[in-house]
This record gives sequence, C-alpha cells and structure tokens, in this order.
Amino acid sequence: MIAPQPLPQFSLLSRYATDGGYADCFATELPGDFSHAEYVAAFYTSWLFKLERLVLATLVFKPSTDQQAEQLARGERDAFAAWSVEARAPDQLMVCDFQGKTRSWLMVERQDGFTKLYFGTGIVPLVDAPSGRRRLSAFFRALMPFHKRYARALLAAARSRLVSRAA
Repeated sequence: MIAPQPLPQFSLLSRYATDGGYADCFATELPGDFSHAEYVAAFYTSWLFKLERLVLATLVFKPSTDQQAEQLARGERDAFAAWSVEARAPDQLMVCDFQGKTRSWLMVERQDGFTKLYFGTGIVPLVDAPSGRRRLSAFFRALMPFHKRYARALLAAARSRLVSRAA
C-alpha cells in the first residue's frame, strides 16, 4: 500500500537529491478526491505525528496544536512546531526543520476518482572541509533504516486519517 518511488520530476524536494544530499519519496493511492490542504492537515494531526509533536514539545520546546496544523495546511501559517515553510507550489508543501538539516515534503496528485499521496524527506549533506566532498553525516546514515520504516508509517497514518474522515 505504501511504496517507495522516484521523486516526480517537478518535486520541490528534487534539489536535495543531488550533490551528496539525500531525498526519498513514498506514495500511496486512495479512492476519493482529497485536496492538498486535507492531506497536510491529516498528516500533521495523525495519531503518529501527534507523538512526534509531543516529543518536539518536550525535548526542543517546539509545541504545536491541531489548529496550527490546519492553518499550515490552508497556507495561513508559515511555521509549525519545529518547521518553517521553505516552498509551496500547487499541491505541494516543503518545510525545513529549525536546524536547517532536513526537509519534509508533501504532495497530492488527483485523477480519475483517486488521490495519490506523496511524502518525502530531504537531508542536507555536510561538507568535508579538507576534501570539499559533500556527504551525509554518520548520524543520518545510521538512522536511515528506522527513517524509512517511520516515513512509511507516517504516510499510512495520514492515509488512514483521510479515509476515516471521508467515512
């Protein structure tokens, strides 16, 4: 139901997939016509993401509310919890974490009674001073297996929230 796939050519996240950076893309389809705002709100108010929000509020003092998530989804807010909006495009949103190290990207594609939900993460590479080579930090490389499972779980939770709201 949730599958990795190449980034769409016009993805806002594409700029992080080159030059030593990292970008992934997971997608799922569901029946119905869901807007980008509905998806963003469902993602950031899902049960799983609420746990992440609790951790962020506790550990880095970046609290957030469901109302703020809804405002972000509608384009009425450019900061939410530990993120700020880096870019918006029709049916896309990319946010940057408060340290500037990662990006999160959400996109929808609607057609023929189905909505395809995309979720991706970008990681900004470090620059090795002596060589000038750009690479991911050891920390991000070590977390990658967990990240891929967690990204799928986040997308599944958002999908489930959209389905339950439509029922």
